[in-house]
Amino acid sequence: MKEALIVAIVFGSFVLIPAVIGGTILMSIKLLKGGSSRKDQAEDSKIIQEIYQGLSRMEARVEALETILLDQDKKDPKDEKI
Repeated sequence: MKEALIVAIVFGSFVLIPAVIGGTILMSIKLLKGGSSRKDQAEDSKIIQEIYQGLSRMEARVEALETILLDQDKKDPKDEKI
């Protein structure tokens, strides 16, 4: 069992080490070229704004549902939990 674990670690490192080195090289090249463009930044900020607006609408819906549920609980005193 120990031998299989050692073989898995060795062959896993053969895959992992070149991937890490390649990723590091690609990231350094991207940073040297100036990072992301203004168009990419504008698109990212637009997506973040849409997510924020969607979350705000979802919060309002959850609050409305909480109000409905609390009103139903107040109207039904029969279903009291002991």
